[in-house]
Amino acid sequence: MNDPVAPAGAAATTEAVRVAVYAHFARTGDAPTPGDLARAAGVTPDEARRALEILHDHHDVVLDGRDRDQIIMAHPFASIPLGFSVMGRRTLWWGGCAWDSFAIPHLVDGEQDVLVATRCPACGAAHAWAVGTRTAPEGEQVAHFLTPVHRIWDDVVHTCANQRLFCSTECVDTWLGATGAARGYVMDLATLWRLARGWYAGRMERGYVRRDPVSAASYFAEVGLHGPFWGLAD
Repeated sequence: MNDPVAPAGAAATTEAVRVAVYAHFARTGDAPTPGDLARAAGVTPDEARRALEILHDHHDVVLDGRDRDQIIMAHPFASIPLGFSVMGRRTLWWGGCAWDSFAIPHLVDGEQDVLVATRCPACGAAHAWAVGTRTAPEGEQVAHFLTPVHRIWDDVVHTCANQRLFCSTECVDTWLGATGAARGYVMDLATLWRLARGWYAGRMERGYVRRDPVSAASYFAEVGLHGPFWGLAD
């Protein structure tokens, strides 16, 4: 006879591990190991590994394809360089992309702003912004997202690696010409900041539920995005 408590117990373990993943990234800037998660969540390392596989399947974390103990991303945090560093008062994070880098100050405690740094993929110019929780940073730079939202999880590492910040639309065009990539979606810094500000709200806490397509589309429209790239009408 099946134990009726097992499913609820497994779900509770998975949620405890999920929260521990995010807390560890936020505190240290590094990905936790199964041993770290076991200690934080009060489970065994094997239970932590099983929970990570479930979280990977649910798109809550991204595991390395060869080393399943290695967490590559737990959005907005990353354990590998994807073009952005995010420096707080005591912690240095890798930002998974432009979107995630601008989102980090909205999730971590005690950081009124962080320093987001990157290079223009077209010309190599260095850029840095103090990104805070109250107002968007100033600047003429633009973000270019290559992959439409409905294709994000086809290859999420490739998607994130191609959500970048450029000097200008001219640099975007230069990069597209050099790479042969099709134009995606271009937005200014203020729109990027609005997109990042509330997208991950609640993710650090127990009981977080990912947005479904309808609520995601509503959020995109609210922050000023438009068109089929975001699953919206023109």
